[in-house]
Amino acid sequence: MDWLTAVAPEVYLLLFCVALFAGFIDSIAGGGGLLTIPALLSVGITPIEALATNKLQAVGGSFSSTLYFVRRKAIDLREQIFPFIMTMIGAMLGAILIQMINTDFLKQLLPIMVICVGLYFLLTPSIGVLDRRQRISMPVFGVVFGMSMGFYDGAFGPGTGSFLALGYVLLLGYNLAKATAHAKLLNFSSNFGSLVFFIIGGHVLWVLGFVMLIGQMVGARLGARLVLTKGQKLIRPMIVVISLLMSIKLLHDTHGDAIKAWLISLF
Repeated sequence: MDWLTAVAPEVYLLLFCVALFAGFIDSIAGGGGLLTIPALLSVGITPIEALATNKLQAVGGSFSSTLYFVRRKAIDLREQIFPFIMTMIGAMLGAILIQMINTDFLKQLLPIMVICVGLYFLLTPSIGVLDRRQRISMPVFGVVFGMSMGFYDGAFGPGTGSFLALGYVLLLGYNLAKATAHAKLLNFSSNFGSLVFFIIGGHVLWVLGFVMLIGQMVGARLGARLVLTKGQKLIRPMIVVISLLMSIKLLHDTHGDAIKAWLISLF
């Protein structure tokens, strides 16, 4: 694109820093896409290009944190093969669909979903402290939860990390640190699966994506280290805070004018 050659160096530096911070919080609590997608849109690209390029840089962050967790033996790769594959298939289907339909209904529903996640972690302080009883089998988890979350991430994406971590805690009984580590594995699967079809569609802006990918990898590695050292004491409040901030932003994006009008009417 013509504008790409005219982008000032400081813009690339800003995008790198945004991706670094997004990778850091995303590896702990999820929600990094709510920082990176607006940053990409601010450079003047189309929404589908922003979503596609965001997947490229997100692959770097999720791979970096997943690799750290695997090396620290926090993830059992053999046990997660089936959910990994199902999540990738779901993401591919979501990435295909998003290029053909309007997803405004997701924008309306998402703030409510994110608020529910934040409230659940806020009101249940003991959640994820210890491993608990597994509620469903791994194959069922892969087909039902992994595939649906992959589809959501491929089609839209914000908050996927938080939803995945909550699923591991509630359905498989993982403690919160273990759930967060495994959530990044499935997040990498969904990012990679959807990226393939965004590349086929020709929507990825490679220069911007790679600049942000480097920042994501650095930030994700730093965040992953804190997950294993601080565990539930760090993750739970981070998820609550990030969920609150995500909800505020999403409500502003979808109903900002109506909320302003309502507040003005009160005063």
